[in-house]
Amino acid sequence: MSEKKPINWTNARTLIALAILVGTELVGASWAAGWALGGMFQLGATVGHTLEVIFIAVGFVGLYYFMRAAAAHEPFRN
Repeated sequence: MSEKKPINWTNARTLIALAILVGTELVGASWAAGWALGGMFQLGATVGHTLEVIFIAVGFVGLYYFMRAAAAHEPFRN
């Protein structure tokens, strides 16, 4: 087995902060979009909550791909 490289804590802290900041914004905006569409079109509570869950899932998928790209540009292992 190959030996793992040490963690570069400066880059790791940057990526953690980025995940918190972007994750809050992206998932929060996705949730709000689902809530707004459900309310705007008066779709009812069940459909509105379903839209919220779908939009939140899309937000998490977007966050996943964003963090993959960020980790590729700012590697946390030297």
